[in-house]
Amino acid sequence: MVSLADINQGIQKNKRKRRVGRGIGSGRGKTASRGHKGDGSRAGHRSRRGYEGGQMPLFRRVAKRGFSNNAFAVAYKAINLDQLQDRFDDGADIDIDTLKAAFSLSRTTKVKVLGRGEISKKLNLQAHAFSASAAEAIEKAGGSAVRV
Repeated sequence: MVSLADINQGIQKNKRKRRVGRGIGSGRGKTASRGHKGDGSRAGHRSRRGYEGGQMPLFRRVAKRGFSNNAFAVAYKAINLDQLQDRFDDGADIDIDTLKAAFSLSRTTKVKVLGRGEISKKLNLQAHAFSASAAEAIEKAGGSAVRV
């Protein structure tokens, strides 16, 4: 049961900001809760990110693990010969837009053809890159592998 003693204002939507430095009588006058002198008492002071008051910070306490990828490396979407064999007819001229439509790739994706599987169809293929084995297999089947 709710009694009058239990009623309170609870969480306030627009809580008033504490006004410091407004006289001794306010309880937060004089140094305005900033202590005495030093960098922290001055305007514009802020400790650096990750600083833990002189304690060894977390990013230095925890050991480094793993590796980071090369940010400058070109990322290719791999398409193999067996996938080309399944999706295209013999004698097809396949450019990059056709490849991207067939494999539901984004406009900016770069495509590399790899040599997994067999290819018996003559395909005239354009892609951003080819593995040596894939280019050899395509040309062996009577097609062409053109790098764009």
